[in-house]
Amino acid sequence: MKLRSLLVTLAALFAGSALRADEGMWLYSAPPRARIKAKYGFDLTDAWLDHVRLSSVRFNSGGSASFVSADGLVITNHHVGADSLQKMGSKDHNYLRDGFYAKSAAEEIKCNDLEVNVLQSIENVPARINAAVPATLAGSDAALARRKIIAEVEKESKDKTGLRSDVVTLYQGGAYHLYRFKRYTDIRLVFAPEAQAAFFGGDPDNFEFPRYNLDICFFRVYENNQPVKSAHFLKWSANGAKDGELTFVSGHPGRTSRLLTTAELAYVRDNRIPFTNLMLKRREVLLTSWSGRSQENARRAREDLFGLQNSRKVYDGQQAALQDPAFFGTKVAAEKALKQKLADMPNGADALPAYEKIAAATNIIAQNATRHRFLEGTYRDVFSTPAGLMSESFGIARSLLRAGDERSKPNGERLKEFAEARRESYEVQLFSDKPIYNDYEILNLSDSLTFLAEQLGYNDPTVTAVLAGKSPRARAAELINGTQVNDVAFRKKLYAGGSAAVAAAKDPLIEAARIIDTEARNLRKIMETQEEIKQQSQAIIGKARFAVEGTASYPDATFTLRLSYGPVAGYEENGVKVPAMTNFAGLYARSAEQDNKPPFDLPPRWVEKKSALDLSVPYNLVSTADIIGGNSGSPIINRAGDFVGIIFDGNIQSLVGDFGYEDIQARALSVHSAGILEALKNVYEVPVLVAELTAGRR
Repeated sequence: MKLRSLLVTLAALFAGSALRADEGMWLYSAPPRARIKAKYGFDLTDAWLDHVRLSSVRFNSGGSASFVSADGLVITNHHVGADSLQKMGSKDHNYLRDGFYAKSAAEEIKCNDLEVNVLQSIENVPARINAAVPATLAGSDAALARRKIIAEVEKESKDKTGLRSDVVTLYQGGAYHLYRFKRYTDIRLVFAPEAQAAFFGGDPDNFEFPRYNLDICFFRVYENNQPVKSAHFLKWSANGAKDGELTFVSGHPGRTSRLLTTAELAYVRDNRIPFTNLMLKRREVLLTSWSGRSQENARRAREDLFGLQNSRKVYDGQQAALQDPAFFGTKVAAEKALKQKLADMPNGADALPAYEKIAAATNIIAQNATRHRFLEGTYRDVFSTPAGLMSESFGIARSLLRAGDERSKPNGERLKEFAEARRESYEVQLFSDKPIYNDYEILNLSDSLTFLAEQLGYNDPTVTAVLAGKSPRARAAELINGTQVNDVAFRKKLYAGGSAAVAAAKDPLIEAARIIDTEARNLRKIMETQEEIKQQSQAIIGKARFAVEGTASYPDATFTLRLSYGPVAGYEENGVKVPAMTNFAGLYARSAEQDNKPPFDLPPRWVEKKSALDLSVPYNLVSTADIIGGNSGSPIINRAGDFVGIIFDGNIQSLVGDFGYEDIQARALSVHSAGILEALKNVYEVPVLVAELTAGRR
């Protein structure tokens, strides 16, 4: 009922196309100075923006963070740091479940294959990109030309500056920016609470409010074996945010789809989300059952299972929005209105065929989507795995296979994940010594092979070749038990030796990757060709939209640094006012009303230390800031540039944020800075960490 009522509200709001209230995930190169000045009387100065930008951190494992001391101390969410906690854990040390605190620098634990980035500069490069892709080129030729020029620009920048350099596509191809990042790869764990404190209420309370979560994790960034001296960091506010106070969010939202055409949104509704939900729910059942067999199984699967449950709710919310006639109808009406305005403008009608090209390209994508997902997968990073062969080991095997083929090609002709500018980040992951467990790998691979056979057909030639006359489980066991790719020394040998060494190894998992590689690459080429057609068409529409609506707008999210803003504010739900903040008293009351049973049970130290806490101190809060997945771990900042909280979630009404923004009920959830200090002082009793936060240095 909550989501349905919100969709009705959104339908009314989206009848017009103007930006609403505090909407926007704004580029640091184009901040909404005038809007904020007019509404809040606050000047976004260059000095303020530079300070916040250089204090903001991106976790390449997925999420955001910020420096909070001059000695490289970084705060993010527990669920962002969970990937590292999982990898550094063992049967004897379950850091994800039990938490961790380093009493001294010598006790700080180095993370496996974690890279964090700090944005140093942004350069506008559309002229160079577009000049290399003339209008006479189309389809695969245009896609290759664009890949070549992007690789060239990135490599030139990397060679010149030494910084990680990524060309970012904005406005669906309407603009291109070159983002330069300072890379850090020596990241060490300082503090993590118990998982039960970080995710109190578990799945039942996920995406709900009121909430009572200490979803935080502290790391320290090192360089040359010394803590980084952070010239820019956010001063910790002991009092934190107040109700009604203007706050800012500096983070890395992952992806939004607010500028897609209705043909693209229909594809998301009818094709992409149904498949994703089917896969998520299938794997959730698998991992829940496996986790129930032993504590060690539960430890190994904990982070994956959390991600599945979280994503399942997100996609359910998105699907509800796109299946709502009123909501989708407003998208149709807005597109129709824009087309009419274009038709009435001089030369505006020239943009209308772009909609037809997008629809045709989207149709071809839909026709190939199933096989593409099962054999190639959606590109996230170089180790992404397809739905039909899902396991970390397969991701490594295919990466070695393709690295052998791609590295011998000219830089601009390689698959983009093997471009020279990204080589250092790739090698950090490839040579990671993170633990990989054969029993867990067999579980995942056998289930995905079963899914492959179910969806493509048991007698499909590719399925037959992959299974090699065996059942999915027997084939998975054969491949995982027979491969050597989980040995770092083996990976280094093959990587150094190139395609000849990879072929000579005759590793069974690499050879399984070879079986599907030709078809997978062909499917990828089809998809990239159609995406290029869409991108060129979206660029035409984007320029036309600017002519109608002006340029004071923001692009869809791209997991690059953005600035959002809005006041701390409660809301009304079903006629009941929901306050903007919770406190520690509410935490204990919530646990008691659920008879202290999981997932509402409190860790023992929280029970023991209740009397030491000031129960009136704010714990979690909500604001109207425009956020999405990827913003997890983003700092909440006040006008003075101080740290007043940390984003960790949105409420259920915010799940439609992929497609649009509203501020009636949708809220961003944060842990309050005063609540964090109270817990660190009186529950965890970590005075050295508290002193560093309050003084800004060790």
